[in-house]
Amino acid sequence: MTASDPSQNQAQPQIEALIGLMARLPGLGPRSARRAVLHLLKKRGPLMLPLADALRGVAQEARECLTCGNIGTADICTICRDDRRAQGEICVVEDVADLWAMERGGAFRGRYHVLGGTLSALDGLGPDELRIPQLCARVQQDGVQEVILALNATVEGQTTAHYIADALSGLSVRVTSLAQGVPIGGELDYLDDGTIGAALRARRAF
Repeated sequence: MTASDPSQNQAQPQIEALIGLMARLPGLGPRSARRAVLHLLKKRGPLMLPLADALRGVAQEARECLTCGNIGTADICTICRDDRRAQGEICVVEDVADLWAMERGGAFRGRYHVLGGTLSALDGLGPDELRIPQLCARVQQDGVQEVILALNATVEGQTTAHYIADALSGLSVRVTSLAQGVPIGGELDYLDDGTIGAALRARRAF
């Protein structure tokens, strides 16, 4: 196929548009997006067409869970519908990605509440935008005994955690947070000062 082939000239803008869209994805720049698109084109039958169908289906069916904010294909997600999950524990996370990370570990068997971000005056994100009132309502209505704040150890994350703890202070619920410190398999020489300090403050009897 030569450069003057009309079919090539017609297809090129569509391919470039696909590369441009792929480049917007997290972790993909223009070069990585171009490689990904070329790979898809080479695997059009076994990969590209099924991927296109899957994307179309998810775009049409995906929605936020009305209870916790997780992403699924029903109004109430599978976690919230699961009667085997502990009713009295809610783990609060910033984003759906954090919820999925918690689920990969398989250590938590309670319910979740996705805030959708952290408090930020610059971004116009207040308690109402972060689904904090919904969290307080769930604690009151569902008889929750413990709220676990699994928020990122950033200034914004900790500010949001303190706000939530204050908002729940008048309710009969235990508010806890994830321990912070030395990860399993971590070496002290590779840790930053903040992590080492947090590990010292969270020390326990050996």
